[in-house]
Amino acid sequence: QVQLVESGGGSVQAGGSLKLSCESRGYLRSSCGMGWYRQAPGKERELVSRIGGDGIVRYADFVKDRFTISQDNAKFGLYLQMNSLQTEDTAVYYCTVRTPRFKFCSEGTVDLWGQGTQVTVSS
Repeated sequence: QVQLVESGGGSVQAGGSLKLSCESRGYLRSSCGMGWYRQAPGKERELVSRIGGDGIVRYADFVKDRFTISQDNAKFGLYLQMNSLQTEDTAVYYCTVRTPRFKFCSEGTVDLWGQGTQVTVSS
């Protein structure tokens, strides 16, 4: 059973930076995609950035030119470099990996989620 664990969150002043990390505990065979989501108090969880199974990167409009997603394929690792943080970025950030239910992603997938890491941006 694979577990995802996020780290790197904290409190930062507006305009500052943070780098979030996600590591797997347990062997992760393959991925159909991976990314970061966030959820602010009283709001629904929303996509921040993701890397598709084809390697294509997508960012939400509100983080373009500020956040950068990256991965380490040697040993699973997923990262989110966040620059020019704004108070609106305050949320719990979650790491997620989409894994194949069987052998191929087209046959169905299962999403794995970390416990989240808090990011608080003050003005």
